[in-house]
Amino acid sequence: MTLRAGRLFAAIVFSCTVSSVVQAADNTIQSEVDGVIQPLMKQYAIAGVAVGVIADGKPHVFNYGLASVRPRKLVTGDTLFELGSVSKTFTATLAAKAQIDGDLSLSDRTSKFLPSLQNTPFGDVTLLNLGTHTPGGLPLQVPDNVNNIDELMQYFRQWKPAYAAGTYRTYTNPGIGTLGLITAKSLGQDFDTLMTQGLFPALGLQHSYINVPAARMKDYARGYTKDDAPIRMKPGVLSSEAYGIKTTAADMLRFLQANMNLVKLDPKLQRAITDTHTGYFDAGPMTQDLIWEQYPYPVALENLLEGNAPAMIMNATPVAQLKPPQPPRDDVWINKTGSTNGFGTYVAFIPEKRLGIVILTNKNIPNGARVTAAYRILESLADKAQTQ
Repeated sequence: MTLRAGRLFAAIVFSCTVSSVVQAADNTIQSEVDGVIQPLMKQYAIAGVAVGVIADGKPHVFNYGLASVRPRKLVTGDTLFELGSVSKTFTATLAAKAQIDGDLSLSDRTSKFLPSLQNTPFGDVTLLNLGTHTPGGLPLQVPDNVNNIDELMQYFRQWKPAYAAGTYRTYTNPGIGTLGLITAKSLGQDFDTLMTQGLFPALGLQHSYINVPAARMKDYARGYTKDDAPIRMKPGVLSSEAYGIKTTAADMLRFLQANMNLVKLDPKLQRAITDTHTGYFDAGPMTQDLIWEQYPYPVALENLLEGNAPAMIMNATPVAQLKPPQPPRDDVWINKTGSTNGFGTYVAFIPEKRLGIVILTNKNIPNGARVTAAYRILESLADKAQTQ
């Protein structure tokens, strides 16, 4: 055998070896995901699930079941799921980028951008309070009798806080929704345009939408209620800013990679993403970042379940402001849940482990079930990585 042929043979053998190692890693991850997700689907009668896993910094997507029962369509890599409140993390990113660019400051009062709210309690609320659920007791949802922005401003003019700003966390769509509204005003553009033509392309997201275009409706999963009736979200006041994104598992993995500084982005955008991991308030078992919620790692499952429990969404939780704010850390579990009437989402990542997960379901199952599933998968992968 000539030297050149020998080198070629060695290269082929090495390539096959690397390929088999990669395939073995994929099989290991899929085995872990299968063992958790398949029983979960059976337990809650979920039609379809897409799971994205980042292991050792690399993305893997696993699809299960049906995106639509009638007509029958399988979940594929192109299937679009509603993110629900995970959309808020994108709004937070847009606001953080606007702060870096000097268009706003999180210490600004809302009345600076919404002058009709001057000399009102809501006008004195800071943008940071809006992005950390601490403005003083806003409701979970925009009131039913508010049908447009003018009526929203009228509602805010009449609003009376239940608590001093920065003393209680009350999970709220109107708060982060208004932060998105103000961010768009500070940039002089429409929020939907800023997302779909600005932030999504800058992040490298190719299959993420607020309004799903006609050409992609075939890929838009049908959500299902607890009674298995098909349903999709309807737009409403501040829905784009608070819970309106539809996307794929692969795009969400790209977003999680960006949050772990694993992809090359514009430096200012990367800084903005990292800034959303700044800790501002201790709230029960977790630290409230700019929308994201974090826990020191390693973390016990009980703490994650408590932090993502219905009580943390429905009830007021006393908070302690961190002075100065806690700088972004790698030794943390960062997460966010999201739901609409027909979909459930959970995303979590551990920067120092280069591990992350996104679970997308076309049924709104309990947060605790999503959190437990993600925890089992990530902790098992973390344990395996440590023993290798």
